[in-house]
Amino acid sequence: MRKELEEIVNFLDEAKTYYLATVDGDKPRVRPFGTALVYEDKLYIQTGKVKDVSKQISKNHNVEICAFLNGKWLRLSGKLVNDDRREVKKAMLDKMPVLRGMYSEDDDNTQVLYFTDATAKFCSFGGENKEYHF
Repeated sequence: MRKELEEIVNFLDEAKTYYLATVDGDKPRVRPFGTALVYEDKLYIQTGKVKDVSKQISKNHNVEICAFLNGKWLRLSGKLVNDDRREVKKAMLDKMPVLRGMYSEDDDNTQVLYFTDATAKFCSFGGENKEYHF
């Protein structure tokens, strides 16, 4: 796993909740998420295909995540790409077993998406700022 992806997923895991922003027509939409997985050197998130967020991402792949932890924050922007492979769905659900009550790697609803053309910015007031591109 690339060092920067490990740092990003560890930050998101520790923060537990991050906020994903999408666009619905000409309106911004933001909601809490908690899934993050590095698989085959890509950063993935998970949702359900029946949700509005999935429909918004399919129309406009550009999203942004924001998470805050211990006086630092992460802003991650990029495009999300759908990956329907069973093995990556299983890896996500194995990492997040609490989701198995709602999702399965074998259902038609579980959706995993990975970031491409992404920029991650770690920031803090008065501290070191870092930026990664992947």
